[in-house]
Order: sequence, then C-alpha cells, then structure tokens
Amino acid sequence: MSSVPTLQVRNLRTEFATRAGTLRAVNDVSFTLERGRILGLVGESGSGKSVTGFSIMGLVDAPGRVTGGEVLFQGRDITKIKPRELRQLQGNRIAMIFQDPMMTLNPVLRVDTQMIEAVRAHTSASKAQARERARETLAMMGIASPDERLQAYPHQLSGGMRQRVAIATAMLHRPDLIIADEPTTALDVTIQAQILSEVQKLARQQGTSLIWITHDLSVVAGLADEVAVMYAGRIVEQGGVDAVLDSPLHPYTAGLIGSLPANNRRGSRLQQIPGMTPNMLQLPPGCAFAARCARATAACQAQPEQTEPLPGRLVRCFHPALTASAPSAVSTPGATAPQGLEARV
Repeated sequence: MSSVPTLQVRNLRTEFATRAGTLRAVNDVSFTLERGRILGLVGESGSGKSVTGFSIMGLVDAPGRVTGGEVLFQGRDITKIKPRELRQLQGNRIAMIFQDPMMTLNPVLRVDTQMIEAVRAHTSASKAQARERARETLAMMGIASPDERLQAYPHQLSGGMRQRVAIATAMLHRPDLIIADEPTTALDVTIQAQILSEVQKLARQQGTSLIWITHDLSVVAGLADEVAVMYAGRIVEQGGVDAVLDSPLHPYTAGLIGSLPANNRRGSRLQQIPGMTPNMLQLPPGCAFAARCARATAACQAQPEQTEPLPGRLVRCFHPALTASAPSAVSTPGATAPQGLEARV
C-alpha cells in the first residue's frame, strides 16, 4: 500500500476577473488528506470552500482560473496535466457530489442509461456488467427496489432519492477521492443520517478519501476525522475534529461554535459574530477577521502566517486561544449572525 497521501493541496490560489477587480476566492490554501480519511471543510457562505472543491476537480469556469499552487493527487500535480488526462480521472478516480442532484442527472434519460454510460466511459464492461454494477451501487446506498429505480426518470424520484442516485453515480468506480459539496443540505435528517453512514462506511472499507464541504458543524462532528475552517478565501484553522470543536484556537471558529443553538441557554439570545463578512474584492491588508474580532490588536494589521501552536493544530492568528482565559470573539446580542451557518440539533 502506497504511503503517498491521496491528496496534497499546496498554496492553492483561484481568482475571478471581474469589472470591479480581481476576486481571490481561494487564497493560499494548503492541506493534506490521507487515504481513507474524511476532511470537513466548513465556513460561512462565500468563504471559498465550494470554489476550493471545484478547483481541485479542475471544474472552475471562466472568468475564474487557478492562478497558483499545486494539487497533488497521489503524488501527481493534476493542475499541470492535459485536459484529456484530467477527464480520465474525473468521475473515475476523483468524483464530485453536488448540492443539486440535477447537476449530475440528465432529466431526459432514465437512471439506468446514465449510470451504465458512467461505468462504460471508464471501463470495458459490457452493458449487462455495467447495469449490474449500477444496481449493486444503488443497493449499497440503501435504495430499496434498485431495479425499479434504474427504470425511472429523475423527475419520477423524490428529491432525497435523486440525491442518493447522484451519490451512487459518484461511487460507481469506488474512487480514491470524493469531493462532496453540501449534498445533504436539502434532505431531512433521517435520510441525511443514512447517507452519511453509507459514505463513512465507504471511506473505512474502500480506503476512499473524502472532502465534505458544509456549513453544518453537527454533520462535521459526526462524520469527519479532521476539519478545516475557511474564512475569506483562507483556511484559518485546521486539526482533528474533536480537538478543533472542543477547543477552538481561532476566534472565528469559536464564534461559529458559540452561535450554535445547542451552545446557548434556552430562552436566551443566540451568541453572534459582530459585523459582516468582508467584501472579497476589497479585503483589508491584514487579518480579514480583525474588524469582527475582540482579540484584535495593532499586530493584526499584518497578514498572519499559518503556525502550529499545538501538535497537529494549524491556525492563522496572532492571538490563538491557548488558554481558557483568552478573550472571546463573540459579541453581545444584537450583532449580525454568521451567514449560512445553521446547525441541525
């Protein structure tokens, strides 16, 4: 078994050219994902987490483009390979699950047609063999009567069933890496829990590495091995999921956790992060979170580098909360709540 990590992202930068200027959606993002591990990529809406996933997949469309850094898939920089070689990896060794299943499913083709084509695009399997693999994968996802589902058109399935089919399609080739962009956000908690269980089982049994992009910390807490918190295009904190959620070092991470309903007394106002997310076209020269942070000092006018103040804990902050007495970044009631962060508890 190879000791090379499944994925190494090094100083990744993705920019969008607009009439108002250059928007740096992903700015110097780095992380490593070992085989069979699950990384939760979390943050507010607009923090850059989805663009990070699209950049890794090579799916950033104009006017956006990857302008720097490396994406090493099993040791090979896939930002430098030819488009034909990249297409051989996409959907085969690397798969993506989208929030909207209709980005995966063609509304005018039956499910079996689409899944059989997905199998045969990357293998020499016969039509019968491809159909059997599709049926087995649907059953693996807990879909009852898989033969009937194969005969259906997407519009004949419920929203939850369509998402299961889309996830099953991504899993057809037992890929080495799956990037999931909030695929269970629109599903009820029962269906969500079943899908998360199946995905976690796949990672453990098949050695598949998984990046789960979400704003839901409760999902990350139950699913991921590691977590990376993004803010304004950068990863501001990363580490083991239990360590980060139990003892956050960055004030933004602390603010997200503190704003969860479960972490507030019944009947009291929710704790909130003051201010608004900065304009990505006009980011301040220093720490992007400084204007919202109770710990900010003059040092925060410079851009903080990533440090490792504790073993296995990486953070971009001049004042990480290394002691229980560190001041909180959460404001008094009445401030603006973080955008896009909703916990299902």
